[in-house]
Amino acid sequence: MPAKNSTKIYIENGYYHLYNRGVEKRTIFMDTQDYSVFLSFLKEYLMPKNEKKLLERLSDPNITSKEKGKILKLLRLNNFHEEIRLLCYCLIPNHFHFFVKQKSIGTIDKFMNSMGTRYTMYFNKKHKRVGSLYQDVYKAVLVTKEEQFLHLSRYIHKQALKSKNQVSSYLDYVGTRKTAWVSTDDILSYFSKKNPNLSRLHFIMSPTRNGLLNQHIFYGFPSFRSPSAKELIQFPHVCAKGC
Repeated sequence: MPAKNSTKIYIENGYYHLYNRGVEKRTIFMDTQDYSVFLSFLKEYLMPKNEKKLLERLSDPNITSKEKGKILKLLRLNNFHEEIRLLCYCLIPNHFHFFVKQKSIGTIDKFMNSMGTRYTMYFNKKHKRVGSLYQDVYKAVLVTKEEQFLHLSRYIHKQALKSKNQVSSYLDYVGTRKTAWVSTDDILSYFSKKNPNLSRLHFIMSPTRNGLLNQHIFYGFPSFRSPSAKELIQFPHVCAKGC
């Protein structure tokens, strides 16, 4: 029998919770460098690839062989800038969580395979090990309800705050950092910039989510297609922006 959430339902413009952990629950982020390398891979896959600039640099007669090799590698690298949007993430020593939106069916699978293979090769080489790094194939849960959409973003950042050793998109959501490859607008559109009790920070830090979801359904959920729905699900636009 397949493990829970290992059998995926892929749809166009679908929102997904993606997660995985180390084989035997082992640590997959041993130090600061491991976190940094994993994030650098995310950035390279999610930021637009400037092929024109890379080709211009490649044609420079003064380019070093080392730099040339690096550019050729970047040109061959998969890029998901127009296909995957990363809404939030959390990296904890032995596992990770992503909240993403995919544009085309199957893009998530290519993205996760690229990330998984590349990071495993890096990790095994650095830490002198062989074999699978992850417990199993990554898990994917399709988001089908507005409440699920909001709770998932809160859950991921709650996981980050519980761990002493973690790297996450939390700072992008409380306004102290702006990461170009993290898309915060869909989630932040539900929260007030003026009322502290209806802010994103208050929503994350509150001890319970009971009653909070209804308070924060301001502007209507970004459209998505349920696997059983025939039409796009639209939620009412209740509050004018700027609340």
